[in-house]
Amino acid sequence: MEDLLIRTGGANGRGIRRPPPIEMKTPTTFELPPSFDDAVARHERELMRFLLRTTRDQDDALDLFQETWLRAYRAWPKLESAAGLRPWLYRIATNLCLNRARDRMRRARVIGDEELDLAQVAGSSNGAHDGVLNLKAAISQLPHNQREALVMRKFGGLEYAEIATALGCSAESARAGVYQALKKLKVAAEL
Repeated sequence: MEDLLIRTGGANGRGIRRPPPIEMKTPTTFELPPSFDDAVARHERELMRFLLRTTRDQDDALDLFQETWLRAYRAWPKLESAAGLRPWLYRIATNLCLNRARDRMRRARVIGDEELDLAQVAGSSNGAHDGVLNLKAAISQLPHNQREALVMRKFGGLEYAEIATALGCSAESARAGVYQALKKLKVAAEL
């Protein structure tokens, strides 16, 4: 290989120097994401539990479960590292739950208040324990981010950093959301 010489712009144009050596940077190493099948096997149970607790409906949870994995599969080639895999999956699932709730709210406006009250009374007459029903009702009354943070932490077992990534907030905000949710549930239980 020939040496590259650079002419410097001196008065007579005769100044010649060699360019500085080029340093080859080695690419930073990332932990490659696991295969898609491995990711499904590793996270499917906890993701399904999260969706069941979030939607409180098995059919909706199954639909959202399939849609979550379909969207993850489509975006899988773009995933660069395994570091954020779990929160990334929870973020997809959370966004799908939000979309489903938003769609339901639009449809619910069509149903009259009386029909909605009758449907709730019919749905709650399954003979389940009152304490469990009260807890479910109290959780459903929590603000969205607090409810999601609580479900991810207490039922999904996620760390605060993972919850923060999934909800798009800071870890401190996720911790505060769980704390506030537990505080509200304690007050509701005392009533």
